[in-house]
Formats: sequence, structure tokens, C-alpha cells
Amino acid sequence: MNRDDLVRLRKARDRMDREYAEPLDITALATTALMSPGHFQRSFRKAYGETPYGYLMTRRVERAKALLRRGDLTVTEVCMAVGCTSLGSFSARFTQLVGETPSAYRARSHEDSAVIAPCFARKYARPRRA
Repeated sequence: MNRDDLVRLRKARDRMDREYAEPLDITALATTALMSPGHFQRSFRKAYGETPYGYLMTRRVERAKALLRRGDLTVTEVCMAVGCTSLGSFSARFTQLVGETPSAYRARSHEDSAVIAPCFARKYARPRRA
């Protein structure tokens, strides 16, 4: 993969990081990277080790975890706030990445994680596929 492709892929990845709550589809992201949708998907997976959809959902789940820890929003409100339109799909992906349902995550105490420096918390709290 050449340097120009990596720069364009990074622009699309940065867009997912910024606009995770927006309705982003492969065509829009491929346009950001100046690639065809198929080439974008293959190149993104090769460069980052996961599909664009997987990366976007990881970002959404990361943000959802932060909102759920606050405890002032329902799971449905969090689902919509992070850009998911299906509560069932959101819950299934959240459970897959975090290891517990959004409701269970919201209900348990998060006081222990409050003493961890944010830079370490981001590194170790990132949802990962099992």
C-alpha cells in the first residue's frame, strides 16, 4: 500500500472518529478517501486490521461506555446519541465488545475507574473483539 492511500485512509478514519454519531456509510467514507467503496473496504482492512464498520462501531461503543458511566441517560438514549438506529444491533455489538449488556454496564459501579488517569483509561478501556 502506498503512502497516498494511507493518508486518504487516515482521513476517512479521522472522519469516523469525529463524526461517529452521524449516519456514515461505506460510500460516504470511500468518497472521503477518494476510493471506490470496494477498494476502500479492502484497503482499510489491510491497513487497520478491521473493517470500516467494525472500527466505527468500536468508536460508538467507546463513547457509549462513557455515556453509560454517567448514568443520566437510558440505554436507548445512549444508543441514539452515538449514532446507532437499532437498539438490538447496538446491544448485541456492545455485549460482544464489552462482555456485558449495556444495561448491566450502566447499573454497576464505576468508581474504581475514576482514579485511573484518562490516558491509561482510553488505552485499556477500548473495546476489543474476543
